[in-house]
Amino acid sequence: MSNTAQHRIVILGAAESGVGSAILAQAKGFDVFVSDKGTIAEQYKAKLNAHNIAFEEGKHTTELILNATEIIKSPGIPDKAPLIKELHSNNIPVISEIEFAARYTNATLVAITGTNGKSTTTMLTYETLRKAGLNVGLGGNIGKSFAEQVATENFEYYVLELSSFQLDGMFNTRAHIAVLLNITPDHLDRYDYNVDNYAAAKFRIAQNQTAEDYFIFCADDELTQQYIKRANIAAQKLGFSITEKVNGAYIENNNLIINQPTTETIMPLSDLNLKGKHNVYNSMAAGIAARVLDIRKEVVRESFMDFQSIEHRMEFVAKVHGVEYVNDSKATNINSTWYALESMVTPTVLIIGGVDKGNDYNMIKDLVREKVTGIVCLGVENQKILDAFGDLNIPVEETTSATAAVKAAYRMAKKGDTVLLSPACASFDLFTNYEDRGRQFKMAVREL
Repeated sequence: MSNTAQHRIVILGAAESGVGSAILAQAKGFDVFVSDKGTIAEQYKAKLNAHNIAFEEGKHTTELILNATEIIKSPGIPDKAPLIKELHSNNIPVISEIEFAARYTNATLVAITGTNGKSTTTMLTYETLRKAGLNVGLGGNIGKSFAEQVATENFEYYVLELSSFQLDGMFNTRAHIAVLLNITPDHLDRYDYNVDNYAAAKFRIAQNQTAEDYFIFCADDELTQQYIKRANIAAQKLGFSITEKVNGAYIENNNLIINQPTTETIMPLSDLNLKGKHNVYNSMAAGIAARVLDIRKEVVRESFMDFQSIEHRMEFVAKVHGVEYVNDSKATNINSTWYALESMVTPTVLIIGGVDKGNDYNMIKDLVREKVTGIVCLGVENQKILDAFGDLNIPVEETTSATAAVKAAYRMAKKGDTVLLSPACASFDLFTNYEDRGRQFKMAVREL
C-alpha cells in the first residue's frame, strides 16, 4: 500500500465515470483527488464524502493537479483544453476510466463502438449474456461506472459501450470481443474536422487484440471497409451483412443466420422485436458476440424476441387518437435520424432541430419526401432546416418547447400516422441534454 500511496491519481470530472474511478483508485491505495470545473451533482458529492475522497468543484486548481502521477479524464473534456495540453507538456499520462479499470479485472471484455446503434447493441448483448446465466456487468457509456463495478463487484464478463472519446484515452486495454458497428462523420469538431482521425479513434478498440480475440464489424459499411485494410487487426475478423454471405452473420430467405462457430439459423427477421434495417445490423452484431461466447441459439433467439428498445432510442411512448408517438431523442446527428426515418412504415410527422453539429440535411431529403407529412422544428435556430425542406411543400411549424412541438404535431397528424421526435441535433439550446428533451416530449404526449 505504501508504494501506491506515493502515486497521486487526479480525476478530472466528477460524474459517473469520474466518481467510479475515484472509488477504485482509493480501493487500490492511491492518493486520490477529484476536480470538476462545474458543479458536482448532489448524488456524486455524497458518494465522494462517504468515501472521504478529497474534491473541488467550480474550478481546476493547477497546483493540485499538476502534481499527479496519472490523470483520469472525463470523456467530455477535449484534448485541446488548455489544462490537458499543460498535462501533456509536463509528460503526465492522461487516461480514461476504461483504461484504468481494465487494469484491475481479469473479466472477459466485450467492447462495442460505432457512430450509431451503440447503446441498443450493448443492451441487447448484455441482456443476451444475462439470460444465458453469465455473471455479467454493463458499463462504459451506459449504466453504472465500469471502475466502480471493478472496485465493488466480481463480474466475469463486462459489456462496455465505448465512445470515440473513451477510446482516445485507452492504450493497453484489451477487448476480447470488439464490435465496430459503423463509422459515419460525427463529433468532427473534436477530430480537426478530419474523418481519418475519427476513424482511427474508432479502430483503437482493436489495438491490443490477439489472434485469440474477435473483431466484429459491418461488412456493408463503406468507411469501415476503407479503414480496415490499414488497421492491422490481429483478431479473428467476423463480418455482418444484409447484402452478402459473409463469415459472421448474414440474411438468407429473410432469416438471420450466424455461421460462427457453426452455421445456425437464429430466427426469421419478422420475429425480431426491434424493427428497421439498423436494428437488423445491431442484432447481428450482438448475435455474433453471443455465439462466439458459446451462448445457445435458443437463448439468442429468445433475447431478440423479448428485447424492448432503450429509452430515447426509437422508444414507443403512446398511441393517442390512432396516432403513435415515438421518442428518438438520442438521435443527435443526421445519420441517426436517417436510420429512424428509414425504419418508418407509416406517414410520419417529424419533430427535428436543436443545436446543429454541421448537419447536411440533403442526406435525409429523399426519406423526408417519401415518408414525412409534416415537420415541426424544435429549436432556437431553424433556418437550415427551413431552407433544406422548404421546396417539398410539406407543412412546417416552428416551436421552442416540447409541449408546443407535441401540440403542433398533434394538429398535423392523422389517424394511422406516427409522430417521431428524431432531432438530428444536440439539445443544449432548450434542454439540459437529450434525456431531458426525451422526457419532456413524453410528458407532453401523456398530457394530450
